Amino acid sequence: MHVVLVEPEIPQNTGNIARTCALTRTTLHLVKPLGFSIEDRYLKRAGLDYWDQVQVRVWDSFQELYNNYQDHHFYLATTRASRCYVNVAYEPEDMLVFGKETRGLPMEIINLFPDHCIRMPMLDIGRSLNLSNSVAIVVYEALRQQGFPGLK
Repeated sequence: MHVVLVEPEIPQNTGNIARTCALTRTTLHLVKPLGFSIEDRYLKRAGLDYWDQVQVRVWDSFQELYNNYQDHHFYLATTRASRCYVNVAYEPEDMLVFGKETRGLPMEIINLFPDHCIRMPMLDIGRSLNLSNSVAIVVYEALRQQGFPGLK
């Protein structure tokens, strides 16, 4: 599996996501601009001793990432979607894409994959689930569907 964070802003969220990725053997892709330095102490603290156990790739743009993974399925987590994240048959090399904490994914990315947008059911009270929680929910559903390959 692949988790893609487009312009993440909060180092603690990215650190928590890195930890989830390390423990599930999921590649983490970070799309610039980042709201922090990868050397940020909060990022490392949140990821604890897992940071060196995760495969992290940093991209200058979403287009650069896409050019390298065109043969993969991209699923975009967005509150604008009507399709529930459990109604997808995930495959091992799928790209799970999440936007920045304050604004989500830009429409130009959403418009590239209108049939691959997914959402987590929640109340509409003006806020969404925390980014690291959202990533964990979708990653574990995708892995559950595949029988948790390689995990105890």
